[in-house]
Amino acid sequence: MSEIKVNSIKGVGASAAAITVNNTDGTCTANITNKPNRNLIINGAMNVAQRGTSFSGTAQQYTLDRMQINTAGNDEIAQTEQATVTSGGAYTSGFRKCLKIINGNQTSGAGATDIVHLKMVLEAQDIANSGWNYTSSSSFVTLSFWIKSSVAQDFPITLRSEDGTRQVYNMTTGSLSADTWTKITKTISGNSNLQFDDNNAAGLTLFINAFVGTDYTTGSLAQNAWSAWSGAKQGDNMTSTWYTTNDATLELTGVQLEVGSVATDFEHRSFGQELALCQRYFYKTYDYDTAIGTATSVGAFVLSLVTSQNYAAMPSVRYPVSMRDNPTVTAYSTQNANTTGKMSADSTDKDIAIHYIGHNGHFPFINNSSSGISSNVFLRHQFTASSEL
Repeated sequence: MSEIKVNSIKGVGASAAAITVNNTDGTCTANITNKPNRNLIINGAMNVAQRGTSFSGTAQQYTLDRMQINTAGNDEIAQTEQATVTSGGAYTSGFRKCLKIINGNQTSGAGATDIVHLKMVLEAQDIANSGWNYTSSSSFVTLSFWIKSSVAQDFPITLRSEDGTRQVYNMTTGSLSADTWTKITKTISGNSNLQFDDNNAAGLTLFINAFVGTDYTTGSLAQNAWSAWSGAKQGDNMTSTWYTTNDATLELTGVQLEVGSVATDFEHRSFGQELALCQRYFYKTYDYDTAIGTATSVGAFVLSLVTSQNYAAMPSVRYPVSMRDNPTVTAYSTQNANTTGKMSADSTDKDIAIHYIGHNGHFPFINNSSSGISSNVFLRHQFTASSEL
């Protein structure tokens, strides 16, 4: 029998050992960079889209799950959609969906207060418990993502801490070639000014800026370093080429934030896993592919009422996963499209009051004091529950 006795195994040119052996008991410690559950971003591959696949006309809204688009000062508000990845580096890396921003026609040019940016907010407790020693400048997290612009330019990226005195870490993508998927990797050190509370409130926000006007930028902003947040210093001065090009597009996928100084391969989770993670923040009773507000009873919450009365209690609805916080619940009629605050009964809509909303479910009841409800009917409603940051 032969054996190899070593203290450690280290790659050629590496500064640290990949495997360290305990000489006393023979156990070892491995420096593994592709650990499961390492991606702190939810829905980074842009696969889950409970709210729909195209969005327009609203200055601030959640689009694909966990992704928020913010706009201000636009002559024509930018649209977003879930688009298909068909070729390029993102495709060969296993991505099939992306979030696509489509610029409007900005006839007034680039205004000083104009904004178009994508925003992702992470819970503070997820950062606090991630294993990142965020107050140490020698401890790191690494951000990576794929991006494609129809216009050749660079785009600012911003990380902002939300607890204590806000701190900001500004970066740029570097110059992108038009219509080409490019992988961006940024390694971010900790800082003694950072604070992340161990709670379910906002902790860390990632901004991908398609355009930010000069009222919110500065040429003297520190790059690739932490500094105090200021509303007038949300990013470095940037070119307005993309913003002033009508129908310019910006596509994003494969967003990953992980502890460590190395960008590992993207953690591809199954659709079911990603959907469950998203449902902590948003849930709908409609079938996944059915648009919110559709007049349908498929998937609706139903109760059979056997006596005539003005007030009808409903049993508690249980969410598939515990939500981040008590959600905002919106009820929809099952027979009249986009009619909110209603429950369907007797082929008519009745007012609905929803009470006792908690992390795990809600207890609604019909409120119809002006007229009774016939016996032997089904009361039914669809609803959405939102507990976004």
